[in-house]
Amino acid sequence: MDQLQNYVLGGIIGGVIYNPAITMAQFLVILLLWALLILVTRYLKTHIHWFGKFIEGEPITLVRNGEMLVENCIRANLSAKDVDFKLRTAGVYDIRDVKRAILEQNGQLTVLNRGEGSIRYPVIVDGQIDPDVLDVMGKDQEWLDAELSKQGIDNIRDVYWATYRENVLQVEPFPEK
Repeated sequence: MDQLQNYVLGGIIGGVIYNPAITMAQFLVILLLWALLILVTRYLKTHIHWFGKFIEGEPITLVRNGEMLVENCIRANLSAKDVDFKLRTAGVYDIRDVKRAILEQNGQLTVLNRGEGSIRYPVIVDGQIDPDVLDVMGKDQEWLDAELSKQGIDNIRDVYWATYRENVLQVEPFPEK
């Protein structure tokens, strides 16, 4: 996303440099509009869960418990050759050894082999629950509410970040105002 923003900014500046018909006032108006669009997009990404997923995407599980999830590979527009390459690059030569392989938003593959520690699940990010993560964990909203209550947190919006690892929910609240 940042790279795309930089390309557009370069196009705006390049247009001003190479087109003498564009005035400084026009340049400033366009620059301010572009900055406003970036700020609004970042705000929406942070505060509206579905919008953030639409803009940045979400991790996709490609392998679960030694079994290739072909539908997810196709959804991620990966051919079998691409998946094989990513697994080999991650040091996987036998898919049966993989507990979970997740394609991250940036295209990298996170691999957890059987017998290793558990993946850190980001359950709450910026005060918003990720229902997909709860589903992957096999937990529900009531469980999460009970865990937060144990830690003295009443409102999910007060949580900056919460992760679930090795059967422990670690919560980092927003600082007090």
